[in-house]
Amino acid sequence: MKIKIGVFFGGKSVEHEISIITANQAITSLNKDKYEIIPIYISKNGKMYTGENLFDLKEYKDMDKLIKKCEEIVCVNNGNKANVLRVNNKMFSSNIINTIDVAFPIMHGTNGEDGSIQGFLEILGIPYIGPDVLASSIGMDKIMMRRILKEQNIPSLEYVAFYSLDYIKGEDKYIKEIEDKLTYPVIVKAGNLGSSVGIKKANNREGLAEAIEFAMEFSDRIMVEKAITNLKEINCSVLGDMIDAIPSTCEQPIGSDEILSYKDKYVGGSKSKTGGSKGMATLQRKVPADIPEEMHKKIQDIAVKTFKILGCSGVARIDFMIDMEDNNIYVNEINTIPGALSYYLWEATNKPFEKELDELVEIAFKRNRERQNRTYSYDQNILALGNGVKGAKK
Repeated sequence: MKIKIGVFFGGKSVEHEISIITANQAITSLNKDKYEIIPIYISKNGKMYTGENLFDLKEYKDMDKLIKKCEEIVCVNNGNKANVLRVNNKMFSSNIINTIDVAFPIMHGTNGEDGSIQGFLEILGIPYIGPDVLASSIGMDKIMMRRILKEQNIPSLEYVAFYSLDYIKGEDKYIKEIEDKLTYPVIVKAGNLGSSVGIKKANNREGLAEAIEFAMEFSDRIMVEKAITNLKEINCSVLGDMIDAIPSTCEQPIGSDEILSYKDKYVGGSKSKTGGSKGMATLQRKVPADIPEEMHKKIQDIAVKTFKILGCSGVARIDFMIDMEDNNIYVNEINTIPGALSYYLWEATNKPFEKELDELVEIAFKRNRERQNRTYSYDQNILALGNGVKGAKK
């Protein structure tokens, strides 16, 4: 029998449309002889829908019209599987539309890479592809990730981080801290967003204040780091889990500005066969990256270490910065559900997209088998023992 894969995409995120593109790429490339695909689109207001029209990327040009053609659904636990139920019940027919054997969350940014959808799938009790709640939330949070990597001696830039509300209460204090610890130019980032959203460069105090105000529109936590003036960006993907992981070849993205923008990543470039953008696959790049072999190998090693330290699973992309003045390498960030699932990097590493997707499914089932062998609760009900109802530990 075919494995039933529920592909979750969309969601409440500034990367909603990018999620749709990546999901469409995966759905198109999954082996239809092995898998039955159940598309589950999450709208921007958080409702879930399924239906045949969700397979056609052209339908998303008019979201309201598309949703009317689909069935609003909810997912509920059914042992090791999940039932897909219609919200608007029918009187004389089953309201179970389908079942899911394994979930494939392909949701970028907020509510997708921050552990939210992963937590939902954990409660649903089914295997799912990609990082768990902890790895997702750490990977999404630039500040927490940076703290962990520094503690583990993974090379990363010096930074200053703070809450937006604290900055409002003491703007001069934080400006002084930044200027004492770092030198201009600096990069100001929203603490928990991806895809170059909420990021600006500042060359002086006035520009710094402006960049912080801009980042505060997107996040309540801000990170400021030293800007590398002679910069080369390198990306490397990793596939596996925290025990066994392998790196892809490295790429060198080429942006139109000093900071690789959202537009560079997703808007420019060629179109897909279905008429929409190819997402990250449109980004101009050199594959393999134009760097010495020794540096290429070093970046791959650091990428795998980063992936494992953060407890990742599935496929991720680690973005690096090279300071061309001294050739020092720094981890910039990790994308735990990368755009296009980094298929272009794996194809350049002689692993076709279909094969990458097969391995992602295998990794998800492997993790689920391992978790089933752990103890999460006891059969004993302490409320039936009598004394427990008093609520005293002693």
